[in-house]
Amino acid sequence: MTDIQNLQGARATVVGLGIEGIDLVRYLTTEGAIVTVSDIRTSEALIKEINEISDCAPHLSLGKNRVEDCSEADAVFVSQGVPPDLPALRAARHAKIPISSMTQLFVERCPSPIAGITGSSGKTTTTALTGAMLDTARINHVVGGNIGIGLLGLLDKIEPETKVVTELSHTQLETVDKSPAIACITNVTPNHLDRYSWSSYVNLKRRIFQFQNENELAIFNLDDEICAGFANESPGHIAYTSVNRDIPGDGVLISDGILTRRQDGEDLPLLPREQIALRGEHNVANILSAVAIASHLGASDVAISEAIRNFEGVPHRLEVVGTFRDVTYVNDSIATTPERAIAGLRSFNAPIVLLLGGRDKHLPLRELAELAVERCRTIITFGESGDLFASTMIKARDATTPLVDRVEDVSSAVNRAAKHAHKGDVVLFSPAGTSFDSYRTFEERGTAFRTAVASLEEQ
Repeated sequence: MTDIQNLQGARATVVGLGIEGIDLVRYLTTEGAIVTVSDIRTSEALIKEINEISDCAPHLSLGKNRVEDCSEADAVFVSQGVPPDLPALRAARHAKIPISSMTQLFVERCPSPIAGITGSSGKTTTTALTGAMLDTARINHVVGGNIGIGLLGLLDKIEPETKVVTELSHTQLETVDKSPAIACITNVTPNHLDRYSWSSYVNLKRRIFQFQNENELAIFNLDDEICAGFANESPGHIAYTSVNRDIPGDGVLISDGILTRRQDGEDLPLLPREQIALRGEHNVANILSAVAIASHLGASDVAISEAIRNFEGVPHRLEVVGTFRDVTYVNDSIATTPERAIAGLRSFNAPIVLLLGGRDKHLPLRELAELAVERCRTIITFGESGDLFASTMIKARDATTPLVDRVEDVSSAVNRAAKHAHKGDVVLFSPAGTSFDSYRTFEERGTAFRTAVASLEEQ
């Protein structure tokens, strides 16, 4: 990436008007750039986003990504998820136009060292909990990135002593050539294989630490095979986390049922595992990562422990949204992979009515199917991949295992679940597919689930 120092009067094209695009437009405008927005969506589809940048008055080039908007610019800024082989971007590269991103620009201009968190799952919970620990410790900090908060808008709040915590997706790491001073990987498991090869996806996760220097820190989850392998490659200091085993150096682990921080060979107990408020074994691993980061950012063990006891999670992640006729409804819309749905299933002991659907990501379904037919009273599938999920579940079941029911959409799935669920059951909305068949984001899909549950309570 090219370091773009002076944007005053520069013709800057922003490709993609999502959270990152809005953040870029606002920042580039304040820097004096002449901004063009390029997006394949129409103005009718972007009403909310256009309203958010109306005071910036950029030129809107909508409906397609026009080659000239990029090839004739002084600089191009690409939102995550925009395909790098887009003809307009290829033309910009051919014309030697600098191409950057929100994340790259932030990394270049942030006056404070950055802590970056990535992973196939758990990165938002880890990021949010790290922020809660710093908040409890009353440490000046900011949190942003893939967690849904634009980074560039935070720059005017950051002083050299400010602690900066960022969630970084693989697509954000794709556009940067510098690693954060503290790099944490929660796990690396098959994901996004509809767009990336497995080796390419792993290489993108590797970028969070591969540009570090010998004085910087990488934190690896030893319970994850890929992360354990990364620990042998890191150029800087290493800290480890593990729920299930001992660690070979400093880090955070569960030792005899106690969440323990190890520093310079000394074990410092924080709190018993049973005092953790978050549900699920996978969230214990996320907590260990957050402890490792927050402690290196200066949070005391007392503040860290208090934050863990009080932290109940992030919306759309095993979020209890209501109870109807003594049935608990849980929104886990973040579960866009079979692995995440498996983690959701393992988080409850009660009988489950499972809602699966969305858009398939070409990931293995066998383990999910075997666990679902063992744990669920009923499996309801919906959306674009509903037939695929239904057929996979039916193939996995035997005469004693649950009913598989196929419906069209989220609202129908909730209504059907209410008919199948018994008193004391959990209706788990853990789709195992992306939201893109019907919704722009998993948050929108989770909101649709909440709305459908609220409608049950009104009946």
